[in-house]
Amino acid sequence: MSRAIIIIPTCNNVGLNSVCLGVIRVIEQKNINIKFFRPIIQDDILNQSNDIFSKYSLIPLEKSLKITIVESLLSANRKDILIEEIIDRYHFTSNTAEMVLIQGISTKYQFSIALNYEIAKALNAEIIFVMSTENISVSKIKDHIKLTQNNFGGIKNKNIIGVIINKINIPTNKSNYIYYYTSEVLNNTFQINKKNHVNFKKLFLDNSLPVLGLIPWSRDLITIRAVDIYHHLSAKIINEGDMKIRRIKHITFCIYSLSDIVKNLHSETLVITSADRPEVIIAICLAVMNGVKISAILLTGNYKINNHISKLCENAFKTGLPVFLVTTNIWQTYHKLQVFDIKIPFDDTYRIKKTQEYIASFIHSNWIKSLTLSPKYIDYLSPPAFRYKLTSLARKAKKCIVLPEGNELRIIKAAVICTERKIASCILLGCPYEIRKIALTQNINLNIGIKIINPVTIREKYISRLVELRKNKGMTMLIAKKQLEDNIVLGTMMLENNEVDGLVSGAIHTTADTIKPSLQIIKTTSNNSLVSSIFFMLLPEQVVIYGDCAINPNPTPIQLAEIAIQSADSAKAFGIDPRVAMISYSTGNSGKGNDVDKVREATLIAQKKRPDLVIDGPLQYDAAITEDVAKSKAPNSKVAGRATVFIFPDLNTGNTTYKAVQRSANLMSIGPMLQGISKPVNDLSRGASVDDIIYTIALTVIQSLQKQKNKY
Repeated sequence: MSRAIIIIPTCNNVGLNSVCLGVIRVIEQKNINIKFFRPIIQDDILNQSNDIFSKYSLIPLEKSLKITIVESLLSANRKDILIEEIIDRYHFTSNTAEMVLIQGISTKYQFSIALNYEIAKALNAEIIFVMSTENISVSKIKDHIKLTQNNFGGIKNKNIIGVIINKINIPTNKSNYIYYYTSEVLNNTFQINKKNHVNFKKLFLDNSLPVLGLIPWSRDLITIRAVDIYHHLSAKIINEGDMKIRRIKHITFCIYSLSDIVKNLHSETLVITSADRPEVIIAICLAVMNGVKISAILLTGNYKINNHISKLCENAFKTGLPVFLVTTNIWQTYHKLQVFDIKIPFDDTYRIKKTQEYIASFIHSNWIKSLTLSPKYIDYLSPPAFRYKLTSLARKAKKCIVLPEGNELRIIKAAVICTERKIASCILLGCPYEIRKIALTQNINLNIGIKIINPVTIREKYISRLVELRKNKGMTMLIAKKQLEDNIVLGTMMLENNEVDGLVSGAIHTTADTIKPSLQIIKTTSNNSLVSSIFFMLLPEQVVIYGDCAINPNPTPIQLAEIAIQSADSAKAFGIDPRVAMISYSTGNSGKGNDVDKVREATLIAQKKRPDLVIDGPLQYDAAITEDVAKSKAPNSKVAGRATVFIFPDLNTGNTTYKAVQRSANLMSIGPMLQGISKPVNDLSRGASVDDIIYTIALTVIQSLQKQKNKY
């Protein structure tokens, strides 16, 4: 799995592209295979051919999301879809890289902080902040860093690894404002901030967030080319010369007398003069012939140059001197140059390489050395990554799920979305007239491949099979016919007959209503003695599993051990590294009593049956999930503080806890997912949302696929 690092700007104009280039160079120097990922296009880059990161890109630029799409999804309250789209693009080819550098989005968008944080969490990326002294006074830098860190989870977020401060000593004008005017910057008519690197190093001695780089502003990094000016002004070429390679360090406007102009004819200078001043043009060409390496001549006013003047300048032109002509006058040209963007053009390989080497030279060596080490963070599966994993695997499986509660609005909506997103083919059991009437009143389009089956038309075909399956329990034709009037029983028979791949019910029925037919008709697998359930709890930072919260009221130690093993195997199947905590009111040997003894015994049984699993208990919930508590209560535990699977001692504790966490924290829980049944049958909470149903359908699809491959 690729190691991900996201570079997040904390304010505007931090030189994000330049810093990303430098960090890439640092990583390359450690012989690490790196890719660059831009989740969202925020500027006018149109294709891969004009992107300075094209040689590093994880995906083609056109596959990045456009900012307009991002704004549309966010305004429609579909952030979950947006994040899953980003994850989908990230995983496109990320397995080909050892490391992926992700570019965060600009702070000019009001949603940038929240979205950057969501992207970082979704991709489990290490976070590096980038700021500059351009928009923040030195005295406020530390406060700005702390505020930014707090917006991303504070000091508890172990994925925040440091900050890079760029553009130290950036030039200012006399009013102490940052000076953007191109001509003034190039001509050194600005003041330099007197703060030096020693001051900055002292400033951050007591900073809780490591400073990974202090990068001084450098005038040499903005040495633009003559061709860049040509493109910016849409000029006409009089003499092409070496315009693609000649660099400009100064700009001289020839608006005074010839004697004053001659004093300012220096090497690496763009000389701007009106095209109707032949004496100035000749003087510039004479300077060139005398060894002054003028970068280029820019003629204004759109005047036609006299042929005799052109003849006199011919030898100067032959030296490679670029000459351009614009229609604007000299003052209009001056103002156009003030909005010239000095960012690095995609084809300026010299500046790209120079910027990379310069930035890389100021990245701290300790962090550079750490790049070859394993990251310190725990590799959790984030909620967006889990949802993406569910839907992605489900799409590939191409399974069919029957929904016995076909005339329930939430079920209809979920079926439509699952069909649209190709998560599953759905069959709605119910009266077609009623279902279509509900869909019509809610403006739901059912004409997208959803199959509706009227139960009345198919019940008869399952009567004899149900009698055969339950004859030892006294099943008769009359009883079977009566039972098949229940759509859940009917759907279960369709599953038993391999007409569908899974069943999801419970939106308007009890858990017993859903599970009882499957236990009677489909039964448990050969290696399981009971059916249990788990919930996938999508906590803010990670996905964890709670079991059993829906089925077994008061399991014995042997049953509790089996629930733990089933839940650990389910965790593995869905990409969660199982670290199993057997929950009790006591941690370790600190408590006594029948309840804690049961958990202690169940832990020993589970450890003995499955030594390959990491299982510990009894553990109190806070000791299982919180590192600081774990250090004091269970310092030697491999699970405490890092648990991903929580096994509760009884149904009362489990169900109460899952509902309390879900409702109090306002988070999504997916499930209950049933374990131990031969074919996938899953129950819904009667308070399930449409999203809950969608993801339950997705996990049912995956269960079916895993059972098919004998891996579940």
